[in-house]
Amino acid sequence: MPSQKSWPELNGRNALITGSTSGIGWGLARALAEQGVHVTLNGLVQDQREFQRTHVEALAAECGVRVRYSGADLANPSQIQSMMQEHVAEFGGLDILINNAGIQHVSPVENFPPEKWDQILAINLSSNFHTLRAAIPVMKRQGRGRLVQIASVHGLVASPFKSAYVAAKHAVIGLTKAVALELADTPITCNAICPGYVRTPLVEGQIDQQARAHGLPPEQVVRDVILAAQPRKEFIEVDDLAQLCLFVCSDAGKTMTGAALNMDGGWTAR
Repeated sequence: MPSQKSWPELNGRNALITGSTSGIGWGLARALAEQGVHVTLNGLVQDQREFQRTHVEALAAECGVRVRYSGADLANPSQIQSMMQEHVAEFGGLDILINNAGIQHVSPVENFPPEKWDQILAINLSSNFHTLRAAIPVMKRQGRGRLVQIASVHGLVASPFKSAYVAAKHAVIGLTKAVALELADTPITCNAICPGYVRTPLVEGQIDQQARAHGLPPEQVVRDVILAAQPRKEFIEVDDLAQLCLFVCSDAGKTMTGAALNMDGGWTAR
């Protein structure tokens, strides 16, 4: 589906999006590519050759842009550094960095595996630091840039049994604000986007699982189980989230920095 609005100033720019082989990240990558942005996709895939054919080559052909894939492990700072260097070498710079990668584990604190805590903080928080640290000197040299963290409504409010995720996402917003202040006298902006529940294939699968587990129709599962905390009982659509991200990356977003922009169906209005 083509993006709903055209942002001609993005044409010819380039972006690196972590966690972009599926779900939200893939949707953001498609939206940027549709605007003429060259992209590096990042994430873990089972079959790199098949992914190259079905995603990398297909997106490049469809949108007329250059697309590359990096399988860098975001828990490994040296691999992050190499990924950033390879992107800059391929595209001659870095205009847009979107930190989207994230993982989750649900458990009471007293039973939370320490190795899961460390893994979630490494992927959801520390990887953002390492990509930002590598991206900022490049953007300063070229005199422009957009840094975007896909945080979560859980960066603004908490839910039980998600201590590591909530802690990491709160910290991502703090990191975003600190970086924005450091870069306030440059043409580089740094913002966080905080969505509620987004409709993705993973979430669609959870609806069916929950429906079977609770013996409820899918529409009731959506309203009373998955979106229980979200006053507007409908999922955030990836295309709508992408439009917000495109605005942040556009010239129209040049004075927006240090913001935590929530698209959450009224969740944080309570």
